Amino acid sequence: MYSLNVRDHFMIAHSFTGEVFGPAQRLHGATYVVDATFLREGLDDDGLVVDIGLASQQLAAILATMNYHNLDDHPEFENRNTTTEVLAHEIQTRLADAIQRGKLGPSASGLSALRVTLHESHVAWASYEGPL
Repeated sequence: MYSLNVRDHFMIAHSFTGEVFGPAQRLHGATYVVDATFLREGLDDDGLVVDIGLASQQLAAILATMNYHNLDDHPEFENRNTTTEVLAHEIQTRLADAIQRGKLGPSASGLSALRVTLHESHVAWASYEGPL
């Protein structure tokens, strides 16, 4: 299995509901480093997993919709805790949709899976991986 990874980051504010979150129930900020890993069995005709430039552009465009925002104010996250796990799934879903719409070029149709990892710090991170 071949893989290609692109990386970016974004900064958000949010709060959580539930005693398990302790002081994180209050509004706080987070800066995430995001890895999007594209997987496929074989390389395309150009010897690529996916176009790295298009992959980087699409990841940046998705993160721009949340960067410097308070996620508590985003309607799509209403009544949801925007945990690292939830955000990894959301970004993976949006990136998978961009692949389906052809935003990563025609050879991206050969991808078999996509994993998105959000690094909350140097000691904690969460991922969501799904088939394409």
